[in-house]
Amino acid sequence: MPTVETVQGAIDAEELGLVLVHEHVRFRDEAVAAEWPQRYDEQAELDAALEAVNAAKSRGVQTIVDPTAMFGGRDVRFMKRVADETGVRIVACTGIYSYDYLPHYFDNRDVDEMADHFISDIEGGIQGTAIKAAFLKCAADAAGVTENIEKIHRAVARASVQTGAPIMAHSMPAAATGPRQVDIFEQEGVDLARVQIAHCGDTEDLDYIQGLIDRGVYVGLDRYGLDMYLPIAKRNATAAELLRRGHAERLMISQDYCATIDWFPPEAAEEFAKSGAIRNWSMTLVFDEVVPALREQGAMDDDSYRTIFIDNPRRWLTA
Repeated sequence: MPTVETVQGAIDAEELGLVLVHEHVRFRDEAVAAEWPQRYDEQAELDAALEAVNAAKSRGVQTIVDPTAMFGGRDVRFMKRVADETGVRIVACTGIYSYDYLPHYFDNRDVDEMADHFISDIEGGIQGTAIKAAFLKCAADAAGVTENIEKIHRAVARASVQTGAPIMAHSMPAAATGPRQVDIFEQEGVDLARVQIAHCGDTEDLDYIQGLIDRGVYVGLDRYGLDMYLPIAKRNATAAELLRRGHAERLMISQDYCATIDWFPPEAAEEFAKSGAIRNWSMTLVFDEVVPALREQGAMDDDSYRTIFIDNPRRWLTA
């Protein structure tokens, strides 16, 4: 039986159960938090994480995949505390979440040395703990696949090839980053069946998504509630058509919810909601609204539900 690393240790893959494959229990700039810790309320952050995860648990979620990497304030001790207090397993990653910037440390070291850092997290443990990363994370956004972003992708790919760990890649359909990201992984010899291109649900361009599916990767319809990128009704229309085309085995559905995020001042969330930029964003939206809507349209049944929320995450994590 294959195993999967969680922040509480390795478990049999069958124990993953119902999975939310793209959620964050906390997202913050680790440099700001390290230099000005008084600006953060650790207890409030923990309370928000516990509330969000317990809400997901009440909908049957047994495991949350948390792709918080470097520059997102990855903290596996915090993740473990959330897992311990909720009873929901959390799967952690390694990698770098950047749209272009690299610190001098990595700018002046080669791809293989960067990959060695990721391999250490997978094989040895993260941040001085015995908690191991189960997957790799990288990102490409509006700037596209710049030289620095390509370097990160190649390092992630090489770490994947050496360790067998799967990859989740943040993408931006509006900048058509997905195909280039897949190109890099393929060039580096990555098994594309272990690759997940996140945020494909931000577009209605079915040809774009179909092109990625045809290459053998998983596609993430994983930003439900972030109407600033695409409203929920249009996301559902895309998901329904992909399901009708028989692609349930290549879809991941989630919300990219951040229990807390420091990108904006606290009052901004209320303004985003008022303006319609976000709507009912949470760790339960897909169960409360999306799944019922897809079932009502006849696009989702019990088999495809199980495939998307149970089988696909397990297969992606374990091959």
